[in-house]
Amino acid sequence: MELTGKTAFVTGGSGDIGSAIARALAVAGANVAISFVGQQQSAAATVDAVTDCGRQSLAVQLDQRDPASIDATAAAVHMHFGRVDILVNNAAWNIGIAFSDIEALDADVWDRMFETNLRGPYLLARAFAPHLRKHGCGRIVNIASAAGLFPGGSSMAYASTKAGLIHLTRCLAVGMAPEIAVNCIAPGLVEGTRMAQRLPDKVAQSARRQSWAVPQVRRTSVSR
Repeated sequence: MELTGKTAFVTGGSGDIGSAIARALAVAGANVAISFVGQQQSAAATVDAVTDCGRQSLAVQLDQRDPASIDATAAAVHMHFGRVDILVNNAAWNIGIAFSDIEALDADVWDRMFETNLRGPYLLARAFAPHLRKHGCGRIVNIASAAGLFPGGSSMAYASTKAGLIHLTRCLAVGMAPEIAVNCIAPGLVEGTRMAQRLPDKVAQSARRQSWAVPQVRRTSVSR
């Protein structure tokens, strides 16, 4: 896909992975909008990096647990750039809870995880679908996790949301074809990121062992 002149929207662009994705898209020729929750300074740094590549950029504050915020963001990004060609569902929330600690994984944690990591990406795909369909070559890339392919990761809730996101990718690929292609990337633990640093040592060590044991999960992809 030729990216020059295209517009991408990357959720969680203030984070380490989201920022790297936004910068790579800009280097490849795309204008890039990003979302952030509270890390406004980090979001501004990503915007500056994109504009340094000679591309247009925009940062939008988004609560992807809020359907109204999602719809407003889709409208704002389209209004600013006049088109949206790529949606990267990267933003997620996690908290380190050992699988054995059933008591700590309560309903509030479970619901926040699913609303952010699974319902949010679906509602974003739904909100951006009319814009992605417009030119007949839209793309959605969902950032899942190796935890969605085997029982591992920061918590049972996180692993379950990522498993759901992988299957949501398959369903969206069927439902949005042929105008929009939908794919998924499932990386293992990404060292040095803020999310990785939040994990308890025991959980992080377990993720490292599982990532080495199943290297093929880094290449998992689903498309129409």
